Amino acid sequence: MTVAIWIALVILSLFFIYILSKDFIKHLNVLENVSVVKTACIGFVVNFFDVLGIGAFAPQTALLKFTKQTEDRVLPGTLNVANTIPVLIQALIFIRIVEVEPITLLTMLLSAAGGAVLGAGIVAKLAVRKIQLTMGFALLVTAFFMLSGQMEWIQGGGEAIGLTGWKLALAVGANFILGALMTVGIGLYAPCMALIYALGMSPIVAFPIMMGSCAFLMPPASAKFIKEGAYNRKAAVSMAIPGIIAVLIAAFLVKSLPLGTLRWVVIVVIIYTSFVMFKSALKRKVEVQA
Repeated sequence: MTVAIWIALVILSLFFIYILSKDFIKHLNVLENVSVVKTACIGFVVNFFDVLGIGAFAPQTALLKFTKQTEDRVLPGTLNVANTIPVLIQALIFIRIVEVEPITLLTMLLSAAGGAVLGAGIVAKLAVRKIQLTMGFALLVTAFFMLSGQMEWIQGGGEAIGLTGWKLALAVGANFILGALMTVGIGLYAPCMALIYALGMSPIVAFPIMMGSCAFLMPPASAKFIKEGAYNRKAAVSMAIPGIIAVLIAAFLVKSLPLGTLRWVVIVVIIYTSFVMFKSALKRKVEVQA
């Protein structure tokens, strides 16, 4: 089953590379005025930390806007197209090098994809600020319990590579919701890490699950942006190529980290994401009041 997932990801990768290459070559004479050096550096940095679970979209948005490398109008498409190949490679690597019980992996990947497709209409009607506040608080609580386990205040976490029974049902349901939340711009990585830890699984298992979830979602979304020409071609490609190199370096760094060290990395990522959630919620409140 794991091999079948890997083959599906390879096919998705080839399909997406074909679509992107065809569109890029077709528009070679009308490429945007973008600094290849600046966008290449951005692509490398954000994808390196993306492998560690930080997430690429938020820091990438900030860096692109700070360096004035693309218009806001095409920013969503640029982010999706630029990160699709690096995310696919992340999933290919981690699904091969990290052992996960096949049923757990497959059902969580499918539930995230289903959440993005079926749950998008429902989630779009929810108050984004309330979602951000709730998730920010939940992540902070999870980080506290992880820290307590690391400091041996309480026993927590685990080293399981799969789930059964009510835990599997809960994981599938939660990942469905996380897939749906991606449609309103809330990243899946840190919440998925928190979910995996809370259910007693090894932190390393979160990587193939969260990366595989995103890998199945992003190619069709990015293909739509490409079809509509709603992305910065030069910026996207110049970020994607060094992004692939960054992924290859960072993936094997994560693979080689001792479990205790990896737990500390996960704690930092979850706390960081929690505060990003609170900050976004506060910013949204100010915008609404204005």
